[in-house]
Amino acid sequence: MAQDIIYDAWEVRDARKRVALAKRALATSPDCADAYVLLAEANQNKALELYRKGVEAGERALGKETFELEVGNFWGILETSPYMRARAGLAQSLWDCGQQNEAIAHWRDMLSLNPDDNQGIRYILAARLLEIGRDRELNKLLNDYHNDGGAHVIWCKAPLAFRTSGDTDKSRRALRMALESNAYVPTYLLGHKRIPRQLPDYVGFGDEAEAVCLVAENLNSWKTTAGALAWLAARIEAEKALFN
Repeated sequence: MAQDIIYDAWEVRDARKRVALAKRALATSPDCADAYVLLAEANQNKALELYRKGVEAGERALGKETFELEVGNFWGILETSPYMRARAGLAQSLWDCGQQNEAIAHWRDMLSLNPDDNQGIRYILAARLLEIGRDRELNKLLNDYHNDGGAHVIWCKAPLAFRTSGDTDKSRRALRMALESNAYVPTYLLGHKRIPRQLPDYVGFGDEAEAVCLVAENLNSWKTTAGALAWLAARIEAEKALFN
């Protein structure tokens, strides 16, 4: 019954009405994790606390046995989705508060619970590991998902290759592959276009909406890789010169 109230809340645009419905859901069941997610989204000042309560509520609702028996198959069970949404919010809030190690531990554990990663946690984790220079862990993550041909993964490999080997054939190949996966990315990485405040709701493979979401997640990792943005700009100009 509480989850049905949340489904109704998702259809409501008015923020105050969503909050009221979330509180009603909690009054119906204090173990409604998605209610805490909605409240956290509406109150950034208390987001960390609310997401943590959401995770705790999800743990109570699922029970210890679910975590023991369903590791690796979590997203395939409908009832686990609210818990996973709350935990994703908790991890991001921890990161935003500077608690990087705890955030990374949550993202890693979520991938253990759901290796198929329907939520795209691997993309967030890859960007964060690159941002703080944990290259060995990033390499392992990329190897774990070596069959992923998506732009998010491929665009992580280019700055990683540049950071580890400089401007070499290896890093240039990585960049060419990245450009082939999505050619719109440099426009936003280099600041020729601004990332909109409201990210696209829908993205396609290789389209501009994908580039916007990708850069929003990865810009800091490029900035913290010394010389990477200048190298990217130089390589883009060099490629243009070849065709002029």
